[in-house]
Amino acid sequence: MSTFGDRRQLWLYSTGWKAVQHMPERAAYRSFRTIADFFWRRRSPSVRRLELNLARVSKYDPDELRELTRLGARSYMRYWCDAFRMSEWSHERILDRVRVVDEYRLRDALAAGRGVVVPLPHMGNWDWAGAWACLTGAPLATVAERLRPEALYERFVTYREALGMTVHPLGGDGVMSALSEHLNRGGLVCLPAERDLSRRGIPVTLFGEPTRMPAGSAMLALRTGAALIPVTLSYEGHEPEHRLVIRFHEPIDPPEERGERLVTMTQRIADAFEVGIRANPEDWHMTQRLFLADLDINDPRRRPQQVAP
Repeated sequence: MSTFGDRRQLWLYSTGWKAVQHMPERAAYRSFRTIADFFWRRRSPSVRRLELNLARVSKYDPDELRELTRLGARSYMRYWCDAFRMSEWSHERILDRVRVVDEYRLRDALAAGRGVVVPLPHMGNWDWAGAWACLTGAPLATVAERLRPEALYERFVTYREALGMTVHPLGGDGVMSALSEHLNRGGLVCLPAERDLSRRGIPVTLFGEPTRMPAGSAMLALRTGAALIPVTLSYEGHEPEHRLVIRFHEPIDPPEERGERLVTMTQRIADAFEVGIRANPEDWHMTQRLFLADLDINDPRRRPQQVAP
């Protein structure tokens, strides 16, 4: 992207961020629903990709899939409206509008002095979930994909740090060591985990189709002895009174056979994601290529790879 393009993108985000914060709440969410419906009707590339991914979740007829995609686009834009406004939310609002399912799975591990690795898919609003964790005594560390321009990446990092998170750049030097140290101190690490950006991901099956998922969550759990607890997120209710639902799935223990630990544990993460996504497919915001069948023929992720034990 050109320098002019970088500045333009930063200006658009910054201007939109400020404008949404100053809009009346109902008007802001109504505007984002309108934007979602506009792109849904236009069948933008992101909407078409979302529809292709959602088609894997279940056997929908064309009308059902089209309506599900509309709801998915609205949910995704709800996330962005949340993100632009959340810095103005009180702690009480963040906490009071969260419903947690099987929270004991997290609390029991932390109370025992264990670190916890939480892999989660791109669902609901993970920034909100992270803020909830930090405000309830579980400060978390995470990673963030570097965006262009750099100033935009820094703005998102600042936003998440203001919510209480420690943010490391994805792929940065020493990130795995820093996350391991956080876990060894009994901390919480949350990692987006269904899309492989490294091109060295673990082969898994998701909704019956091959894909690759990052190895980081399972690797950190094996390296540190931390609990590995997948989480899925969803919305409930109508904005602006909507709530976030955080569901902690069954912890994943390392298998006895060491040779396939990474593969087995990552597949079990994928299995948990399937359960959560099938329950609330409209809140799965996967607008990128995910399944191997959808990748370009020369994409390295389509090639067989050796997986370290």
